[in-house]
Amino acid sequence: MGIIIQKFGGSSVANTEKLEQVAQKIIAEKISGNKVIVVVSAQGKTTDRLISEEKEITDNPSRREHDVLVSTGEQITISKLAMLLHQKGYKAVSLTGWQVPIVTNSEFGNSRIRYIHKATILDLLSSDNIVIVAGFQGVDENLNITTLGRGGSDTTAVALAANFEADRCDIYTDVDGVYTADPRFVKNVKRLDKVSYDEMLELASLGAKVLHNRCVEIGKKYNVPIFVKSTFEKNNIGTLISNEKPLEDLVINGVAKDDNISRITIVGLENKIGKTYELFKLLAENNINIDIIVQAFGETFIKNITFTVKMTDLNRTLKILNANKDKLNCKEIIHAENLSKVSIVGVGIANKPGVASKMFEALCEKNINMHMISTSEIKISVLVDIEDAPNAVNTIHEKFFK
Repeated sequence: MGIIIQKFGGSSVANTEKLEQVAQKIIAEKISGNKVIVVVSAQGKTTDRLISEEKEITDNPSRREHDVLVSTGEQITISKLAMLLHQKGYKAVSLTGWQVPIVTNSEFGNSRIRYIHKATILDLLSSDNIVIVAGFQGVDENLNITTLGRGGSDTTAVALAANFEADRCDIYTDVDGVYTADPRFVKNVKRLDKVSYDEMLELASLGAKVLHNRCVEIGKKYNVPIFVKSTFEKNNIGTLISNEKPLEDLVINGVAKDDNISRITIVGLENKIGKTYELFKLLAENNINIDIIVQAFGETFIKNITFTVKMTDLNRTLKILNANKDKLNCKEIIHAENLSKVSIVGVGIANKPGVASKMFEALCEKNINMHMISTSEIKISVLVDIEDAPNAVNTIHEKFFK
């Protein structure tokens, strides 16, 4: 008898009919002899609705109160699911993040898990209960409710799997695995049987919506086997994310896009030791997440640094930079909005000649302009106009997966 973690996303628990299907998945795992911990998201678009209602009151809410509000969606789901399992004759107990407790830091809206107490869940499992945990949320050491960021229920599930040394973590969603691109807008995609943690981490970080990137980080660190499966298909195999690798790698394993990217360029920064550190220390102190960074040298004693942030962080980032412009001693701060990052991912891309050329050829054929390029051992990313992104993903996918 092992411990299995099952996680069900918002589309999987959107209404009572879908909760019935979820209950059947849980019961099947319980009947097979395993102890089951279930993690759920808020139903359907509940979180979006709560944020919309918040905006009716203020455009600048307290981050603490924002977390209190948006955490309520998962609480509704856990109670409904527990009631449904009771009706079917199974013992089940629902727990919020603070009841477990899942202890986090105090970075409201994007908290990190520090540790998870085991005692309550272990006691409930030993009494033959199915334990249903609210995803996406925790509590800090001052007893403030915190949230882990959008998609954080995945992180809750894999963190629980790591903490309880579960046999595996099954992430149930509305697709039956990880595909070479998003099947919702790309034709002729292929489902991958296995994906390495590194590849999945890149795909998740680059905009693939299947998994939260932080959950993949935890899975890799603690070697948690993660299966991505469909809630609505019977006996589907799904995709395994682990250290296992196929005998023969594809040239690339996926194409992804991440929308609502903005680009900021610091023009004429002094080319001296410590200036780059000074810039990014300033941003880090203000909890600004930076993605792509490119440094270019101009005149003898100056350099330009370009980096990307999400559109949601743009105004705050510009405000911080402009307030410190004299301290940074730069000539100008410029930015571009409404960009998308389109990326290809595959282990060993750097050792496969012609991959970059093939990607750029696909974009050239469709007259899609690239505003920025970033490469690594495992990925190549380009920035394009947001309206060109769907076409870019389709044409790149067709080029590599004919």
